[in-house]
Amino acid sequence: MRNVVIVQARMASTRLPGKVLKPVLGKPLLTYQVERLRRVEHADAIVLATTTNDADQVIVNFARAHGLASYRGSERDVLSRYHGAAVEAGADVVIRVTSDCPLIDPAVIDEVIATFAQSQPDCDYASNTMRRTYPRGMDCEVLGREALDIAHTEAVEPVEREHVTPFIYRHPDRFALRNVEYASDHSDLRWTVDTVQDFALVSRMLEHLYPEHPNFTLEDCLGLLAEHPDWARINASVRQKALGQ
Repeated sequence: MRNVVIVQARMASTRLPGKVLKPVLGKPLLTYQVERLRRVEHADAIVLATTTNDADQVIVNFARAHGLASYRGSERDVLSRYHGAAVEAGADVVIRVTSDCPLIDPAVIDEVIATFAQSQPDCDYASNTMRRTYPRGMDCEVLGREALDIAHTEAVEPVEREHVTPFIYRHPDRFALRNVEYASDHSDLRWTVDTVQDFALVSRMLEHLYPEHPNFTLEDCLGLLAEHPDWARINASVRQKALGQ
């Protein structure tokens, strides 16, 4: 089975344009995420799935400079973009992450992959997002190629095309689903980058953790915020956009 991490990345963003390449300590956010994804033990390849927009040529250039594959597809129909990337990469299993999660822990991804693999043949989709316990920014979804093929063929609602996996987890009668939960509930924490406030928090965390411990873990992040509980207030007012917005 070929496990492929597919990262959706684009320069356009309604709330923080160009966020994936915003620099921290002289490196783009996406560089930190790629470094972390390379440490996922059960992944065979990483693909940056970007759009055909001219502005996203820089994502293709980034992929090339970092020795990664890239794929260009529709900006809005992200499901078709994922499917095309999976086909081109020869993926049997797709690991979906988004490019605005530079703190994502490789061990968390490996746990979701392991849950998917150990549940075979009775699992089509595993994630840590159906019931949230991990901080937002640790999101990972793992789905079999057959499930992705079916979703690509049958999904028609705009929200199902734009967000890749709703067609699957909205049909538990058709797909076998598994959820991965953390030992304690930290779903109130937000470590994804979608606003200026998000960037302020995540950049501060990177500046404190990365220089001395570039392989920092989820637990290191939790420990840092335990030392600085006021930091969580930096982006506490930010609300996640609902599906379809």
